[in-house]
Amino acid sequence: MTQERLFGYRHAFDHPVTLWISVGVVGALAMAAAGIWLASRTNVVSGSLRTELWKRTVGWAVIVPLILGAVLLGAAWHIAAVTLLSLGCFHEYARATGLFREKLVSLSVVLGIFAVSFAALDHWYGFFMALFPLSVGLIAASSVTVDQPKGYIQRVALGVFAFMFFGCALGHLSYMANDWEYRPRVLLLLAGVQLNDVFAFTVGKALGQRKLAPNTSPNKTVAGSLGAMALTTPLVAFLGHHVFRGTALDHPLPLLLLGIVISISGQLGDLMLSSIKRDIGIKDMGTVIPGHGGLLDRFNSLLLSAPAFFHFVRYFVDVGLDQPSRILTGG
Repeated sequence: MTQERLFGYRHAFDHPVTLWISVGVVGALAMAAAGIWLASRTNVVSGSLRTELWKRTVGWAVIVPLILGAVLLGAAWHIAAVTLLSLGCFHEYARATGLFREKLVSLSVVLGIFAVSFAALDHWYGFFMALFPLSVGLIAASSVTVDQPKGYIQRVALGVFAFMFFGCALGHLSYMANDWEYRPRVLLLLAGVQLNDVFAFTVGKALGQRKLAPNTSPNKTVAGSLGAMALTTPLVAFLGHHVFRGTALDHPLPLLLLGIVISISGQLGDLMLSSIKRDIGIKDMGTVIPGHGGLLDRFNSLLLSAPAFFHFVRYFVDVGLDQPSRILTGG
């Protein structure tokens, strides 16, 4: 059973919601490409906007197969993909903040990320939860050994912040794979977070006037934020009804609350990264994804929404209790 969960790609579409979301995402990407092509042929959009739209579409054309492939192929591939995402995000963060110069602190963060991935793969929840205080202690202790009191608080704070989000927070996305029904749950979260961004952008452009946080992110509006919440919440509730059918979570109020949690945490994650970039004076954290910037620029919403989603769901529905635990350490 564990082997099938880890590597059983034949079970990819066992749950109908997995198929719905997969087909819907691919279809939306194809429609977007066709729409941009038609708009370009009829000169509806300007040259600069057309170029930007094509860059974003190409970026999604690269991102979507990688995400879907990792989730659908099996839990082991999903955990490996999240580990690479965590390391990539940390790399961008360390370069932008200068933390890469602190070798021992950076090494402690990387070791913490690998430890979280191991705990998720092993299905060892106790170790998974213990890793936050243990890794924070390692970061603080390793920074003492360089015998440089000046700047100690800053480098430790940067290291703890990095592990908290790129190790611990994103690690919750990995740990979800310990449930047999992880695919529809993970895709529900990813679809909700990404569509929340799309809704905020679209409604903000159409109706937005009052700025939400002008000093942090000048393009975000109050209308966009409220519109995103109004559209994301019922969508998540509808999909969540089918994902969690027959469980304690399958009731209108908890499902609507889940949609609100995803929308608010996703928007706050976006604003959090904007605050970091404004503080250090950069526009993007990287250039790895055409039209999107870096990995952090694209996946920042998951930094808060992944742990929020995990623990909200776990309050109502057990995660992975039907699966053997400590499959590597033999508990």
